[in-house]
Amino acid sequence: MKLHLGCGNDKKEGYLNCDVSSRVNPDKIVDLEKKLPFKNDSVEEVVANHVFEHISNFVPLMHEIYRVCINGAKIKIKTPFYSAWGQFNDPTHVRFFSPFTFDYFKKGNYSHEVGVKNDMFGVDKVKINFGIGKTKLFNFLFNPLLNLSHKFYCRFFAWIFPAAEIEYELRVLK
Repeated sequence: MKLHLGCGNDKKEGYLNCDVSSRVNPDKIVDLEKKLPFKNDSVEEVVANHVFEHISNFVPLMHEIYRVCINGAKIKIKTPFYSAWGQFNDPTHVRFFSPFTFDYFKKGNYSHEVGVKNDMFGVDKVKINFGIGKTKLFNFLFNPLLNLSHKFYCRFFAWIFPAAEIEYELRVLK
């Protein structure tokens, strides 16, 4: 099974399109703030575009995604980049994402992590996109610079030259 979480009006062929709102007519109503209504080890892929920034219970959600996914399942995520000007305009955004957000789910990376006994996810791709919408025309020029060194960009330039979006590809490790 493939899940498209927070699908809104963007339905994907071959996926179970899930959303909390019945107004968008999803295949399944799913509240990502609660336990996911899927069996253990039943999901091979998860797509979530611009939804995780709205989740208050993000760490429990990632544990739930881990639970329902098979070993090696792919998780494709897009969120606003933490310094994006639009990130702060939306009062429903409760969370911010950097290139290092998913390092939290690696054993021993954070002294305050509870419940990570082993690495939960392999991070296969992290890509910062300068623009989305009309401004993505500039990505061919700016993306190589932003992605040259995530640590350097985040430390010195993220607030001076803010990007719009960040993409991740994770792999479930069981």
